[in-house]
Amino acid sequence: MTIKIYSTPMCPWCNVAKDFFTSLKIPFEEIDVSTDEKAAQLMIEKSGQMGVPVIEIDDKIVVGFNKPLLEEILGLNKDENKKKDINSA
Repeated sequence: MTIKIYSTPMCPWCNVAKDFFTSLKIPFEEIDVSTDEKAAQLMIEKSGQMGVPVIEIDDKIVVGFNKPLLEEILGLNKDENKKKDINSA
């Protein structure tokens, strides 16, 4: 699994995203789009957005810090989903 976080130094949600992956001991590549114009253009092409963070997990793009979606993509809430399935039956 390859994870890239397109961010800027002054973005508080970028820091939240990086802290999230760090707390889970999941490695990621941080790309500072404030200093890398090519990376910024690539981020816009991939996400259709100019805002950060943009998080790329393999071929999936997450715009902003969306913890439930990130957990779903990473497969972190599988046990919780099983409980919901049992309770709804």
